[in-house]
Amino acid sequence: MKLPEKYELEMRRLLEGDYSLYEECLKEPRHFGLRVNELKISPESFRELVSFELEPVPWVGNGFYYKEEDKPALHPFYHAGLFYIQEPSAMLPASVLPVNEGDSVLDLCAAPGGKSTELGVKLNGKGLLISNDISASRAKALLKNIELFGISNAGIISENPYAILQKSDIKFDKILIDAPCSGEGMFRKDSKLRAAWEQNGPDFYSKIQKEIVGYAADLLKPGGMMVYSTCTFNELENEGTLISLLSSRDDMELVDIPKEYGFYPGRTLTEDQKKYHMERAVRVYPFALKGEGHFVSLLKKKGESVPGAFSSGTSRAQKLSDEFAEFKSRLGIPLSDDRIRVSDGKVYLLPEREFAGASRKIRYLRNGLLLGEEKKKRFEPSQALAMALKACEFDNVISLPADDLRVERYLKGETLNFEPGEINAKDGFVLFCVSGFPLGWGKLSGNVMKNKYLPGWRKA
Repeated sequence: MKLPEKYELEMRRLLEGDYSLYEECLKEPRHFGLRVNELKISPESFRELVSFELEPVPWVGNGFYYKEEDKPALHPFYHAGLFYIQEPSAMLPASVLPVNEGDSVLDLCAAPGGKSTELGVKLNGKGLLISNDISASRAKALLKNIELFGISNAGIISENPYAILQKSDIKFDKILIDAPCSGEGMFRKDSKLRAAWEQNGPDFYSKIQKEIVGYAADLLKPGGMMVYSTCTFNELENEGTLISLLSSRDDMELVDIPKEYGFYPGRTLTEDQKKYHMERAVRVYPFALKGEGHFVSLLKKKGESVPGAFSSGTSRAQKLSDEFAEFKSRLGIPLSDDRIRVSDGKVYLLPEREFAGASRKIRYLRNGLLLGEEKKKRFEPSQALAMALKACEFDNVISLPADDLRVERYLKGETLNFEPGEINAKDGFVLFCVSGFPLGWGKLSGNVMKNKYLPGWRKA
């Protein structure tokens, strides 16, 4: 692998005697990983369910290595949201952040959603997840992954971090920053990043990172915790960014991450910077474990945690159509009328904790769970609702095994036919499932099911 000359010199200085190990590992194939969605299935049950070979990722309880030739992203279980394809080292930042059910959590640079989906799993439908990406187009991919995972308590926004700070007085319990970076740790995975590095290297990203971390610290509650991570090796972007933060404010401190599984400690750059305890951070090198390069740090804001500007929601119930009320009665999940909102005919379930004082200022792509759309004399349930349900939570279900060819046809948007007596479902909306896990909606008439799978999600 041909490396940029300036980068190679820097890595030789950084790694010293370990550089030869790094050089050799770049000749080896990359590792492939997936992370199981524990909102839908346990890791143990998932291993029993699938046919492809899996090996546990040691630093997360729900992560697995898989073989490239198995191509799990083509399997129907991917479309049922049972797992997320994620580079093994990239699973570390979200696992390090100690999220509790009921927390208010901000993922500041969230697209495409690998870390946000894990944060949503940790919240388990309680509290609030705000997933932000400054790019509106990338935020759309983020929204799809949040919906695919069945996360109902998320707000998807597209804002500059400074704008979030200026447009609201919100403070969060937990914040994750997987910062834009020069991508040195991914050179083996993506060769295009080497050329991009020569255009925009560490100096370019360091300025951005320092701004983002400063805004994030202001958005964090006293007593709150924050992860700062990158997928690069450069000291300027990693320890340098943290030192810039810690030297400018005494209310933030690093928390130790155990040095297990082949993790290296963060680096102390100068003698007078020992007081910042960079060794509490973690450096992940691809020659030391089965994964790509990362830097991960955990910070705490000093002080006692106090209630923030999040409310528990309002008590204003809206007038809902008879058609929605009838559909709601068929669901096996509680939907509080006080949390249901209708906007332009679309019906939403708001999170149990609202982004108080910000909802009319912040640029939202989605606030809460889209339940569906009220149309003339009917209610059309959404794809997002289907993904947030379990098969037992709707009164009309068709489930086919993963190897039934009609599952693939459903994912392509085709109408499905059934033999007389083959299914035990009544006419009308049906929750269509693969091996008991929802894929989307259909509308049954006799033995024919019209396809209601979201057009934008259909396979080519």
